[in-house]
Amino acid sequence: MDSSLQRKEKAGLRWREWLEGWYRLTYETLFQKINARHLQDPLHLPPLNGLHCIVTGATSGIGLEIARQLAESGAHIVMAVRNTNLAHQLIQKWQRNETDSRPLTIDVLELDLFYLKSVVKFAQEWNSRSKPLHVLINNAGIYSIGQPQKFSKDGYETHLQVNHLAPALLSLLLLPSLKRGSPSRIINVNSLMHVIGFVDTQDMNFLTKKNKFASRKAYSSSKLAQLMFSSMLQKNLPADTNIHVLCIEPGAVRTNVTRDLPRFMNIFYQQMFFFMFDAQQGSRSAIFAATNADILKYCGKLKAEEWPVCAFIGCHCRTTKPSKEAYNVATSHQVWEKTLEMVGLPTDVVDMILQGKEIHCHYARG
Repeated sequence: MDSSLQRKEKAGLRWREWLEGWYRLTYETLFQKINARHLQDPLHLPPLNGLHCIVTGATSGIGLEIARQLAESGAHIVMAVRNTNLAHQLIQKWQRNETDSRPLTIDVLELDLFYLKSVVKFAQEWNSRSKPLHVLINNAGIYSIGQPQKFSKDGYETHLQVNHLAPALLSLLLLPSLKRGSPSRIINVNSLMHVIGFVDTQDMNFLTKKNKFASRKAYSSSKLAQLMFSSMLQKNLPADTNIHVLCIEPGAVRTNVTRDLPRFMNIFYQQMFFFMFDAQQGSRSAIFAATNADILKYCGKLKAEEWPVCAFIGCHCRTTKPSKEAYNVATSHQVWEKTLEMVGLPTDVVDMILQGKEIHCHYARG
């Protein structure tokens, strides 16, 4: 077949998938409260004593709710945050609100996803404690709506780094602790906006005219990349490690990301708030994924029978399917290899870490 005709057919297929993605995104946003009406608010949690859990971005939004609710149910929480002072203030507030005066077990460690060196330092600090890690919740993320293109000091577009590269690096480096805590879970707070995303592994930084930058494109593609990488990580983890990788979708949640929009667009988003979740409602799918026992059986079934996608949990706390593009095996392999290259890790990093071999990440230097 003529290559130009192939390109046209591929472009047409992508256009149709993009329109289908927008339809799904709009429909599920408008009806998310109806679809989640069976859920308690907040979710009822059993005692979680003995559960060690790291939550990134735990000082605001759904990350704050995740950390608070898990801690109040008895889990040992590590708040992995940039603003450690604010984290300590929140802990004091939560402790004062405890009706039974039960002390909360919460640690605070600094983590700045804008710097990959900070990710390495955090992982080294936690792993050095030789404690088990039962749940890693990669919650922190950014969506700089309407903002110009920005790059981290590591040289990567900021949505790509914060939403995908840094959590991917953290997940890999914490595998020794997750192995000690098995059965354990890596939970990536994804977004339904991945359904309108496409990943160009040759230009993930949006540097070419062909792949012109827009914050919406950068955000949705970073979330799709995260989902593809998560699926590849689940595939590469031996079954006997009993480490499970899940992506969850919190729903459309009221946040302050619209503060930089033009006034007329901000008014539109404010009207949409009627259909959106608050932070507590948005935290439910992550908390469900972190605590539900049956979900691990589903993860095992997917790995054994239905790969190429990892488990994906919707905002209604039910398993669902991600976008069609998430099933693109060729692109998923490319995302895996490109991600490891960007964060400075070898392609056989999973086997090396699980075998206890020393790995060299150049972000650990200096």
